[in-house]
Amino acid sequence: MKAPALPSVDFREILRDFQNLNPKDPGAWPLAPRLTVLIGLFLVVLVAGWWFVWVDELDSLTSKQQEELKLKDQYVAKKKQAVNLELYVQQLDEIDRSFGALLKQLPNKSEVEALLVEINQAGMGRGLQFDLFKPGGEQVKDFYAELPINVRLTGTYHDFGAFAGDIGKLSRIVTLNNISIVANPQSKDGTLVMDAITKTFRYLDADELAAKKKAAEAAAKGARK
Repeated sequence: MKAPALPSVDFREILRDFQNLNPKDPGAWPLAPRLTVLIGLFLVVLVAGWWFVWVDELDSLTSKQQEELKLKDQYVAKKKQAVNLELYVQQLDEIDRSFGALLKQLPNKSEVEALLVEINQAGMGRGLQFDLFKPGGEQVKDFYAELPINVRLTGTYHDFGAFAGDIGKLSRIVTLNNISIVANPQSKDGTLVMDAITKTFRYLDADELAAKKKAAEAAAKGARK
C-alpha cells in the first residue's frame, strides 16, 4: 500500500501573496503574510522580553541561588555547633580549670620577693656559690609579667643538675634559660661556672590590667587620628 502523497507547495503563489499588500488593511492580507507578521512580532516580543526583563531576572535568580547555598552551609555549620554544644561547654570548662591551675602557679607582686629567696636557697642548699644574682626589668605580657634574673653559680656539674631539678619542683613556675657551663679558671678542684637566666613570672593584678587596657585604647585612638 502506497503512502499518501504530501500536498505540493506553490512557492510562486506564496510569493504573490506578499506582493501588493495594503498596509492600511492587514485584515485583508492572505494567510501567509499574516502568519509571517505574527511570527515576526512574536520573535520581537520574545527578544525584547529577554533583553529588558529576563536577563535581570536570571541574574537575580543566580544571585538568590548562590545566597541559598551560602545559607545552607551556614545552617549546616550552626547545626553541627548546636549538636556539639554540650561537648564544647565541657571543653571550655576544662580549659578554664587548667588555666586556673596554671594561673595559681604564678605569684602575685607581693609573693615575688619570697620566690626569689626560694631560688637563692635552692642553689645554696646544693652547695652552690652565687657569684651573681641580678634581677632584671619586668617584661609585661598579655596577663602576666616576666622577671628575668641573671645568675652565675660555682659548683660541680652534679650540683648544677640537682639545682635544676629543685627549681622544677618549686610551687611556682621558674625556668632556666641560656645556660652556659665552663670550667672555673680560678679553681683547681674541678669546679665549674654556670651562667644562666632564671625566669619567673607573676600575674598582673586588676589595677595593672586596667591600666594596660587603658594604655592600649589610648594608643589605638592616637593611631586612628
